[in-house]
This record gives sequence, C-alpha cells and structure tokens, in this order.
Amino acid sequence: MPKAFPLEFRRDVVAVTRKGEAPLGQIAKDFGISVSCLNRWLKLADVEDGNCPGATREESVELREAKKRVRQLEQENEILRRAAAYFARDINPK
Repeated sequence: MPKAFPLEFRRDVVAVTRKGEAPLGQIAKDFGISVSCLNRWLKLADVEDGNCPGATREESVELREAKKRVRQLEQENEILRRAAAYFARDINPK
C-alpha cells in the first residue's frame, strides 16, 4: 500500500498546482508523487472547496459514524427481539 501523505503536504501541493506555473507532470515529479495521485488530490480539493459536487471529508466521516451507529442499533434490536421471544415462550397463558 502506498504511503499516506500528511494533509498539510497535500494542501501545499494542490496550492502549487493551482498557481499553474508548471505542468502537472513536473509538479508531481518534483514532489515525488504520481500524476494520477495529483489529479485525485485536485479533485478532492475541488470537492472540499465546494467547486464540485460530492461528499466532503467531514461528511464522509459523519456518514461512516452514522452507519456504524445504525449497525450497532440493529444488533441491539435483534438481541432484544430474541430475548423477548425467548421469555414469551416460557409464559404459559391460561
């Protein structure tokens, strides 16, 4: 798996690229990343800046946490449903 670059480094590379003083290939080479990586960072920066539609980093984190919570609640609900069925089985109505 490729190494993860710090967010500050990514922002600096995107800022240099947006100045337009050099071609993408040269900027990528200077910073030691691939052109496709640089293109991806530019697209992500456009989404973060609101220039393109998409989910921002904060929205993605929020969605991930919400899905995790929903999964947990569904498991708790299943446990409670099974417990209720188990105890209802032992009750003998007259």
